[in-house]
Amino acid sequence: MGSVMAANLVDAGCKVKAYVRRPERVALLDDRGLEATTNLADLYACDLVITMLPDDSAVREIVFGRDPRMGLNGLSFGLKPGAIHLSMSTISPAAASDAAAEHARCNQGYVAAPVFGNPDAAKTRQLYIVAAGLPADVQRCQPIFDILGQQCFVVGTDPARANLIKLAGNVMTGSTLELLGELFALLRKRGLDPAQFLEIMTSSMFGGRVHKIYGDKLAAQRYAASGFVIPLALKDVRLALAEAEAANVAMPTVSVVRDRLIAGIARGYSKLDWSALGLIAAEEAGLPLEKL
Repeated sequence: MGSVMAANLVDAGCKVKAYVRRPERVALLDDRGLEATTNLADLYACDLVITMLPDDSAVREIVFGRDPRMGLNGLSFGLKPGAIHLSMSTISPAAASDAAAEHARCNQGYVAAPVFGNPDAAKTRQLYIVAAGLPADVQRCQPIFDILGQQCFVVGTDPARANLIKLAGNVMTGSTLELLGELFALLRKRGLDPAQFLEIMTSSMFGGRVHKIYGDKLAAQRYAASGFVIPLALKDVRLALAEAEAANVAMPTVSVVRDRLIAGIARGYSKLDWSALGLIAAEEAGLPLEKL
């Protein structure tokens, strides 16, 4: 996602320097017309640094500098006062709050702006962005949002709010995929075509993007990864459940999704898209495996 988004910024006329933590990715970014570096210090002079990272640990390393490869110096150490860290990663609210506090301590800005959308949506600049931060900082980031996405929802000044909304949205998607997988398994076992059922539902009561885009994948039994693999989905579900536990909110449906994702990893599906929840449901129903 990050490399696609960076390429879009270049195509829009932005001057972009791309930092990668893994040297083997430098060639990939070079092929996309990006000036790549493995030295975080090369970003210190930037007015705006965008991060798209997989988890809390990676974000904390980049912000606080706990990675020996960076000489123990992270963004908060090196960015100039007034620079903004725009975090578009899906992370915990606590990690967002910690990063925001550290940047504020160093007189830097921090905006959380996680996105909804898959890599195809990123390529076509059709992402939905949920942003939170100080109004002036969010306003400075707006031109970036206009390039990368089709709509931006500003949800307040506390960056943690944006990340909690993103987690809640992801567990909604996961729960929908689990339900679709169970229903499609039932239909197949009774000799019905899930694609016909999906067409009826998406043309009447359930016409949302998740039902249409992921429903098509489940109906066609296409589970190969297109970006959001099962381990990343499990990470988000666990973060959402941790928030629920801290707030004393029972989420039994989401707990089922967590367990199914764990089962998928145990069955060797770590490299599949999280639409493979449909595959797991089919297996549980004793259906033959046709496609991956």
